[in-house]
Amino acid sequence: MSRRSKRRAKREAADHRDRWMITYADLITLLLIFFVIMYAMSNLDTGKYDVVTQSLQSTFNKSDSILELGNGLGETPGQTITKNPSSQVQGSSEDDENSSSDSGKDTPDDNDRPLTEREEQFRTQEQELQNLFNVITQYIEDNKLDNQIFVADKPQGISITLSDRFLFDQGQAALKKDAAPTLSKLASLFRNLQMVVSIEGHTDNIPIGANSTYKDNWELSGERALSVLRFFLDQEKLDPDHFQYAGYADTRPTGDNTTAAGRQKNRRVEITVLRQLQP
Repeated sequence: MSRRSKRRAKREAADHRDRWMITYADLITLLLIFFVIMYAMSNLDTGKYDVVTQSLQSTFNKSDSILELGNGLGETPGQTITKNPSSQVQGSSEDDENSSSDSGKDTPDDNDRPLTEREEQFRTQEQELQNLFNVITQYIEDNKLDNQIFVADKPQGISITLSDRFLFDQGQAALKKDAAPTLSKLASLFRNLQMVVSIEGHTDNIPIGANSTYKDNWELSGERALSVLRFFLDQEKLDPDHFQYAGYADTRPTGDNTTAAGRQKNRRVEITVLRQLQP
Protein backbone atom coordinates (compact mmCIF):
# COMPACT_ATOMS: atom_id res chain seq x y z
CA MET A 1 0.00 0.00 0.00
CA SER A 2 1.34 3.40 -0.94
CA ARG A 3 1.91 6.18 1.56
CA ARG A 4 -0.98 8.17 0.04
CA SER A 5 -3.43 5.34 0.67
CA LYS A 6 -2.30 5.02 4.26
CA ARG A 7 -2.85 8.72 4.87
CA ARG A 8 -6.34 8.52 3.31
CA ALA A 9 -7.29 5.56 5.54
CA LYS A 10 -6.18 7.40 8.67
CA ARG A 11 -8.17 10.47 7.67
CA GLU A 12 -11.35 8.44 7.11
CA ALA A 13 -10.95 6.71 10.53
CA ALA A 14 -10.62 10.07 12.24
CA ASP A 15 -13.76 11.32 10.42
CA HIS A 16 -15.75 8.34 11.73
CA ARG A 17 -14.71 9.07 15.32
CA ASP A 18 -15.87 12.72 15.18
CA ARG A 19 -19.28 12.19 13.53
CA TRP A 20 -21.06 12.01 16.95
CA MET A 21 -20.30 15.68 17.45
CA ILE A 22 -22.51 16.55 14.48
CA THR A 23 -25.44 14.66 16.03
CA TYR A 24 -24.81 16.29 19.40
CA ALA A 25 -24.74 19.78 17.85
CA ASP A 26 -28.03 19.10 16.05
CA LEU A 27 -29.62 17.97 19.34
CA ILE A 28 -28.49 21.13 21.20
CA THR A 29 -29.82 23.28 18.36
CA LEU A 30 -33.21 21.55 18.47
CA LEU A 31 -33.41 22.00 22.25
CA LEU A 32 -32.62 25.69 21.89
CA ILE A 33 -35.37 26.09 19.29
CA PHE A 34 -37.81 24.18 21.53
CA PHE A 35 -37.20 26.46 24.53
CA VAL A 36 -37.42 29.59 22.36
CA ILE A 37 -40.84 28.45 21.12
CA MET A 38 -41.99 27.64 24.67
CA TYR A 39 -40.90 31.06 25.89
CA ALA A 40 -42.73 32.74 23.02
CA MET A 41 -45.94 30.83 23.82
CA SER A 42 -45.76 31.79 27.51
CA ASN A 43 -46.08 35.52 26.91
CA LEU A 44 -48.92 37.14 28.88
CA ASP A 45 -52.07 38.03 26.99
CA THR A 46 -52.24 41.66 28.12
CA GLY A 47 -55.68 42.13 26.62
CA LYS A 48 -57.30 39.39 28.68
CA TYR A 49 -55.38 40.48 31.79
CA ASP A 50 -56.74 44.04 31.50
CA VAL A 51 -60.32 42.75 31.15
CA VAL A 52 -60.09 40.60 34.30
CA THR A 53 -58.43 43.40 36.31
CA GLN A 54 -61.06 45.96 35.36
CA SER A 55 -63.87 43.53 36.20
CA LEU A 56 -62.49 42.88 39.72
CA GLN A 57 -61.90 46.55 40.39
CA SER A 58 -65.39 47.44 39.29
CA THR A 59 -66.93 44.80 41.56
CA PHE A 60 -65.04 45.73 44.73
CA ASN A 61 -65.26 49.50 44.21
CA LYS A 62 -69.06 49.29 44.32
CA SER A 63 -69.07 47.75 47.86
CA ASP A 64 -68.01 49.12 51.26
CA SER A 65 -65.27 47.54 53.32
CA ILE A 66 -66.46 44.88 55.77
CA LEU A 67 -63.63 45.86 58.11
CA GLU A 68 -65.21 49.32 58.38
CA LEU A 69 -68.68 47.77 59.00
CA GLY A 70 -69.68 48.43 55.43
CA ASN A 71 -71.90 46.38 53.15
CA GLY A 72 -69.13 44.33 51.61
CA LEU A 73 -70.58 42.13 48.87
CA GLY A 74 -73.74 41.38 50.84
CA GLU A 75 -76.73 43.44 51.81
CA THR A 76 -76.40 43.66 55.63
CA PRO A 77 -73.60 45.86 57.05
CA GLY A 78 -70.99 43.95 58.96
CA GLN A 79 -72.55 40.53 58.24
CA THR A 80 -71.85 37.73 55.85
CA ILE A 81 -74.39 36.16 53.54
CA THR A 82 -76.01 33.02 54.94
CA LYS A 83 -78.78 30.69 53.89
CA ASN A 84 -80.62 30.90 57.21
CA PRO A 85 -84.26 32.06 57.09
CA SER A 86 -84.91 35.64 58.03
CA SER A 87 -87.10 34.55 60.95
CA GLN A 88 -84.02 33.13 62.68
CA VAL A 89 -82.02 36.29 62.15
CA GLN A 90 -84.69 38.73 63.32
CA GLY A 91 -85.78 38.57 66.94
CA SER A 92 -86.06 40.55 70.12
CA SER A 93 -83.03 41.61 72.13
CA GLU A 94 -84.36 39.54 75.02
CA ASP A 95 -84.17 36.37 72.91
CA ASP A 96 -80.62 37.23 71.92
CA GLU A 97 -79.61 37.64 75.55
CA ASN A 98 -81.24 34.33 76.48
CA SER A 99 -79.53 32.52 73.66
CA SER A 100 -76.15 34.00 74.56
CA SER A 101 -76.58 33.02 78.19
CA ASP A 102 -77.62 29.50 77.21
CA SER A 103 -74.61 29.14 74.94
CA GLY A 104 -72.40 30.25 77.81
CA LYS A 105 -73.83 27.49 79.96
CA ASP A 106 -73.18 24.91 77.29
CA THR A 107 -69.53 25.93 76.91
CA PRO A 108 -67.32 23.72 79.11
CA ASP A 109 -65.41 25.67 81.74
CA ASP A 110 -61.70 24.95 82.05
CA ASN A 111 -61.95 25.49 85.80
CA ASP A 112 -64.25 22.48 86.05
CA ARG A 113 -61.73 20.24 84.30
CA PRO A 114 -60.32 17.66 86.71
CA LEU A 115 -56.67 18.20 87.60
CA THR A 116 -54.05 15.75 86.48
CA GLU A 117 -51.98 13.88 89.05
CA ARG A 118 -48.99 16.14 88.43
CA GLU A 119 -51.10 19.27 88.80
CA GLU A 120 -52.47 17.97 92.08
CA GLN A 121 -48.95 17.28 93.35
CA PHE A 122 -47.77 20.71 92.31
CA ARG A 123 -50.73 22.43 94.00
CA THR A 124 -50.17 20.45 97.20
CA GLN A 125 -46.48 21.26 97.22
CA GLU A 126 -47.08 24.98 96.73
CA GLN A 127 -49.60 25.01 99.55
CA GLU A 128 -47.12 23.29 101.88
CA LEU A 129 -44.36 25.74 100.95
CA GLN A 130 -46.64 28.71 101.51
CA ASN A 131 -47.68 27.39 104.92
CA LEU A 132 -44.01 26.83 105.80
CA PHE A 133 -43.14 30.39 104.77
CA ASN A 134 -45.97 31.83 106.88
CA VAL A 135 -45.12 29.78 109.99
CA ILE A 136 -41.41 30.68 109.87
CA THR A 137 -42.19 34.36 109.28
CA GLN A 138 -44.50 34.40 112.29
CA TYR A 139 -41.89 32.57 114.40
CA ILE A 140 -39.25 35.17 113.53
CA GLU A 141 -41.59 38.02 114.49
CA ASP A 142 -42.70 36.41 117.74
CA ASN A 143 -39.13 35.73 118.89
CA LYS A 144 -37.66 39.00 117.56
CA LEU A 145 -35.08 37.25 115.39
CA ASP A 146 -35.30 39.66 112.47
CA ASN A 147 -31.56 40.37 112.54
CA GLN A 148 -30.55 36.71 112.82
CA ILE A 149 -32.92 34.74 110.57
CA PHE A 150 -34.23 35.70 107.13
CA VAL A 151 -36.80 33.82 105.09
CA ALA A 152 -37.56 34.28 101.39
CA ASP A 153 -39.63 32.57 98.72
CA LYS A 154 -37.19 31.98 95.86
CA PRO A 155 -37.66 30.14 92.55
CA GLN A 156 -35.73 27.13 93.88
CA GLY A 157 -37.78 26.98 97.08
CA ILE A 158 -38.24 28.50 100.55
CA SER A 159 -34.85 29.80 101.71
CA ILE A 160 -34.08 30.23 105.43
CA THR A 161 -30.83 32.13 106.08
CA LEU A 162 -29.26 31.94 109.56
CA SER A 163 -26.43 34.26 110.54
CA ASP A 164 -23.23 32.64 111.77
CA ARG A 165 -23.44 34.74 115.00
CA PHE A 166 -26.72 33.00 115.75
CA LEU A 167 -25.31 29.50 115.18
CA PHE A 168 -21.55 29.49 115.88
CA ASP A 169 -18.75 31.16 117.75
CA GLN A 170 -16.19 33.01 115.62
CA GLY A 171 -14.20 30.62 113.43
CA GLN A 172 -15.92 27.55 114.89
CA ALA A 173 -18.35 24.95 113.48
CA ALA A 174 -19.87 23.68 116.74
CA LEU A 175 -23.45 24.82 117.25
CA LYS A 176 -24.29 27.20 120.09
CA LYS A 177 -26.79 26.01 122.68
CA ASP A 178 -29.01 29.03 121.97
CA ALA A 179 -29.50 27.82 118.39
CA ALA A 180 -31.12 24.55 119.45
CA PRO A 181 -34.70 25.85 120.00
CA THR A 182 -34.85 27.46 116.56
CA LEU A 183 -33.37 24.43 114.82
CA SER A 184 -35.82 22.19 116.68
CA LYS A 185 -38.68 24.39 115.47
CA LEU A 186 -37.45 24.04 111.89
CA ALA A 187 -37.09 20.29 112.34
CA SER A 188 -40.73 20.04 113.43
CA LEU A 189 -41.74 21.81 110.22
CA PHE A 190 -39.53 19.61 108.04
CA ARG A 191 -40.68 16.35 109.59
CA ASN A 192 -43.75 15.79 107.42
CA LEU A 193 -42.48 17.44 104.25
CA GLN A 194 -41.86 15.18 101.27
CA MET A 195 -39.29 17.54 99.76
CA VAL A 196 -35.51 17.74 99.80
CA VAL A 197 -33.89 20.18 102.25
CA SER A 198 -30.54 21.62 101.15
CA ILE A 199 -28.12 22.96 103.79
CA GLU A 200 -25.32 25.23 102.54
CA GLY A 201 -22.46 26.78 104.49
CA HIS A 202 -20.90 30.13 103.43
CA THR A 203 -18.03 32.27 104.71
CA ASP A 204 -16.40 35.63 103.97
CA ASN A 205 -13.10 35.95 102.09
CA ILE A 206 -10.88 36.40 105.15
CA PRO A 207 -8.39 33.49 105.25
CA ILE A 208 -8.48 31.06 108.16
CA GLY A 209 -6.01 31.87 110.97
CA ALA A 210 -2.91 29.78 111.54
CA ASN A 211 -4.23 28.52 114.87
CA SER A 212 -7.57 27.32 113.45
CA THR A 213 -8.48 23.67 113.47
CA TYR A 214 -9.75 24.01 109.90
CA LYS A 215 -7.57 24.06 106.84
CA ASP A 216 -9.41 26.82 104.97
CA ASN A 217 -12.81 28.44 104.44
CA TRP A 218 -13.92 25.49 102.31
CA GLU A 219 -13.51 23.11 105.20
CA LEU A 220 -15.08 25.55 107.68
CA SER A 221 -18.17 26.17 105.53
CA GLY A 222 -18.65 22.44 104.94
CA GLU A 223 -18.28 21.60 108.64
CA ARG A 224 -20.81 24.27 109.60
CA ALA A 225 -23.39 22.90 107.15
CA LEU A 226 -22.66 19.40 108.43
CA SER A 227 -23.21 20.50 112.04
CA VAL A 228 -26.72 21.72 111.19
CA LEU A 229 -27.40 18.51 109.28
CA ARG A 230 -26.17 16.38 112.21
CA PHE A 231 -28.55 18.22 114.54
CA PHE A 232 -31.52 17.37 112.31
CA LEU A 233 -30.48 13.74 111.92
CA ASP A 234 -29.02 12.90 115.33
CA GLN A 235 -31.03 15.11 117.65
CA GLU A 236 -34.35 15.34 115.79
CA LYS A 237 -34.20 11.93 114.03
CA LEU A 238 -35.29 13.27 110.65
CA ASP A 239 -35.09 11.11 107.53
CA PRO A 240 -31.60 11.48 105.97
CA ASP A 241 -33.01 10.75 102.51
CA HIS A 242 -34.59 14.21 102.50
CA PHE A 243 -31.38 16.16 103.17
CA GLN A 244 -28.25 17.27 101.36
CA TYR A 245 -25.45 19.61 102.38
CA ALA A 246 -22.51 21.51 100.85
CA GLY A 247 -19.88 24.11 101.73
CA TYR A 248 -19.15 26.97 99.32
CA ALA A 249 -16.59 29.04 101.30
CA ASP A 250 -16.63 32.63 99.93
CA THR A 251 -17.63 31.76 96.34
CA ARG A 252 -21.28 32.86 96.69
CA PRO A 253 -21.30 36.16 98.56
CA THR A 254 -24.48 38.14 99.15
CA GLY A 255 -22.68 41.16 100.63
CA ASP A 256 -19.60 43.26 99.93
CA ASN A 257 -16.52 41.54 101.32
CA THR A 258 -14.67 44.87 101.47
CA THR A 259 -16.84 46.03 104.39
CA ALA A 260 -17.39 44.54 107.84
CA ALA A 261 -21.18 44.55 107.40
CA GLY A 262 -20.87 42.80 104.04
CA ARG A 263 -18.56 40.12 105.42
CA GLN A 264 -20.93 39.52 108.32
CA LYS A 265 -23.78 39.05 105.82
CA ASN A 266 -21.73 36.50 103.88
CA ARG A 267 -21.03 34.34 106.95
CA ARG A 268 -24.23 32.32 106.99
CA VAL A 269 -25.96 28.96 106.66
CA GLU A 270 -28.77 28.72 104.12
CA ILE A 271 -31.45 26.05 104.55
CA THR A 272 -33.61 25.72 101.43
CA VAL A 273 -36.71 23.54 101.07
CA LEU A 274 -36.44 22.76 97.37
CA ARG A 275 -39.25 22.84 94.86
CA GLN A 276 -39.20 19.46 93.15
CA LEU A 277 -42.10 19.93 90.73
CA GLN A 278 -42.31 22.55 88.00
CA PRO A 279 -45.63 24.00 86.75
